[in-house]
Amino acid sequence: MSARLSALAVGDSGEPLVRWDWIGRNSDIIIRHLNDHLVLSIVPVLLGLAVALPVGLLCARHRWLYGPVVGLTSVLYAIPAIALFVVLVAFTGLTRTTVIIPLTLYTLSVLVPAVVDGMDSVPEHVRQAATAMGFGTLRRLVQVELPIAVPVVMAGLRVATVSNISLVSVGALIGVGGLGDLFTDGFNRDFTTPIVVGIALIIALALVADALLLLVQRLLTPWARAGSGQRAARRAARAQLAQPEEAAL
Repeated sequence: MSARLSALAVGDSGEPLVRWDWIGRNSDIIIRHLNDHLVLSIVPVLLGLAVALPVGLLCARHRWLYGPVVGLTSVLYAIPAIALFVVLVAFTGLTRTTVIIPLTLYTLSVLVPAVVDGMDSVPEHVRQAATAMGFGTLRRLVQVELPIAVPVVMAGLRVATVSNISLVSVGALIGVGGLGDLFTDGFNRDFTTPIVVGIALIIALALVADALLLLVQRLLTPWARAGSGQRAARRAARAQLAQPEEAAL
């Protein structure tokens, strides 16, 4: 077993899979790439949400818009990122903007349907009850419909965020890829340590981002936790009531 583990940890040339001393010496470079990766991942998601929310609300209200909008976002998502980078470099140069614009467009293919599905999840009788209580269209949207739609929208936001964290690495092909730059560095030098570090940090970043968004969802929907607690209490009460019957048998 130890021999097999050693074989996995050492490459064909006898070079260790990870050189911990290199990580220590280059921690400042790794942190800089990590910070760049965070910016390149989060900014497109925020911009995409800012666009998808009003567009999704319009599509939910005017259904004839939904098909063309989803078709357009799907076409944009189908365009290879490298092709968009090549086109944008002529206008934005080798800057973060060249990576942020395509990633923002890609998030729309996930977030627009998420907003529409979230609005569809609002029961019609809830809307009618809010209207009967004197809620105007805007107040009903803000205080009733959007809070109910939060779990569905957040599910789409989590998918878009994790996807972006992975896609940012493609920007390394033009030298603006955050942790993806570690991949090109390791590949060019036939050196596995930066590649392993980049992969590990991207996975960790995706897990942390997903957990934080899940926490935000729980904070925005406290009634969901209360509902779960009430259901658990009812189940416990039914189990308690069943015990005397079982004892009698």
